[in-house]
Amino acid sequence: MSRTVEADAVKKGEEYRGSPAPFAFFLVLFLIFLTLAILVFPSPEAKPQEYVWSLLFGVVAFVSLMFLPATVAINKEWEEAIVLRFGKFQRLVGPGFFFKWPFAESFLKQDKRIITLDVSRQEVMTKDNISVSVDAVVFMKVVNTKDSLVNIQNVWNSVMKYAQTTMRDVVGDVELDELLVRRDEIADKIAKIVERGTKDWGVDITSVNLQTMELPEDMKRVIARQAEAEREKRAVIIKSEGELTAAKNLQKAVTKMSNRAMYLRTLSSLEDISYDQSNTIVFALPMDTVKGETVGLAAFAGANKVAKRVQPKKGKAKQ
Repeated sequence: MSRTVEADAVKKGEEYRGSPAPFAFFLVLFLIFLTLAILVFPSPEAKPQEYVWSLLFGVVAFVSLMFLPATVAINKEWEEAIVLRFGKFQRLVGPGFFFKWPFAESFLKQDKRIITLDVSRQEVMTKDNISVSVDAVVFMKVVNTKDSLVNIQNVWNSVMKYAQTTMRDVVGDVELDELLVRRDEIADKIAKIVERGTKDWGVDITSVNLQTMELPEDMKRVIARQAEAEREKRAVIIKSEGELTAAKNLQKAVTKMSNRAMYLRTLSSLEDISYDQSNTIVFALPMDTVKGETVGLAAFAGANKVAKRVQPKKGKAKQ
């Protein structure tokens, strides 16, 4: 079985490159007529008319030698060609050298690499009547050399024109907001439509990318104001949510704090904001916050005054 597979591969390779019969034919023809020219070459004492046959054979041998390069052609690694015999498709040839008959056969080459096509910028009116300038890039590859050369005259230009009209139609069916948000989906839709329309051209559409979408200046200003309003809206919402959360937490803290705890928290706040000695801080406190401390300090002051009055009287009594 391996021999059969090997034989099929060799046969396919021969068909792919063509038979070396043209090269061998002209080479044998050159050798034959060169040999005849040497054999019939007359002696130096012969008359001039006796050189005719030798000269004729030499000319034929020279012409046969000149045809040898015309029987061989070369494709680069990324190229593929079709051979036409008297204008009709004969066979497909791949990279490397291949053989053909001069004058009777001709060939057309095709690039098999991925090609990048720039779709020129188009002024498109969107579904909501807004003018947008859009351009795109199409990545494509030839997968069937015969179809790309026989079924279409210029496959690259044709694909670019088809992608251009498809892009205009697809962008015209969507609104501006949808175009800006669903950019990749719209590009994929364009690629699928182009691939369906070019399936008989022997090409494969790898991808379509929308490059630039340029809006009028007044629309840019409108969109900028809309974006600014959206950001302000989010900022206000976030700030109000933060204040609501802070109020809830403060309410929980107030219910758990005693008067002394609130007083200590007040002193801690004063300590935090009193690092800069150049500032004068006036901090108002409700009296009920430090009511117990105020009463205690007043009683302590009264006791000190009574003690100071009693001490001199005791001294006088001792005297």
